[in-house]
Amino acid sequence: MMRPIRAACLGTATLVTLLACTPVAAAATDTGSAQAGGKGRTITVLAEVEQLTRFPVTPRSVSQGDQVVVRSKLSDEAGNKVGETHGSCVTTRGGTDEAEQCLVTYTLPGGQITTQGVYFNYLDQGPFDSAITGGTGEYKKARGWVHSVTIATTPKVVRRFTIHLV
Repeated sequence: MMRPIRAACLGTATLVTLLACTPVAAAATDTGSAQAGGKGRTITVLAEVEQLTRFPVTPRSVSQGDQVVVRSKLSDEAGNKVGETHGSCVTTRGGTDEAEQCLVTYTLPGGQITTQGVYFNYLDQGPFDSAITGGTGEYKKARGWVHSVTIATTPKVVRRFTIHLV
């Protein structure tokens, strides 16, 4: 009798491996599951913003209640598409010290990973962390966090997402 996978195994997370992270091909294995010794796994991917629309409450300023809807293409270190992100954020603190509450879903081979968190200082494109709140398919019991770092802002915004599955 097979046991269910207790820790998420990847199929992509667009979140592919850059640097010293696990490559996407290896991500499809069970090496990060509870049955494989309880070790967590890390998946790194690049996200290139494909569509981003802001719905401002007050034109020409960042105000509480502004909304952002975004879709990004996820790629591995070789530039191969491995999935997408789909997200929406609501500004909870306006002005120059902006904060946004964001919900993002990472669609990957084998399932989806859902996240939630607060993104501070969007205008500065600073790093942010989000909690993994669940998933589907291979990620149905996913837990952990995602760390995002902006690595380019022109011609398109590109972020490195490091997904920490525990």
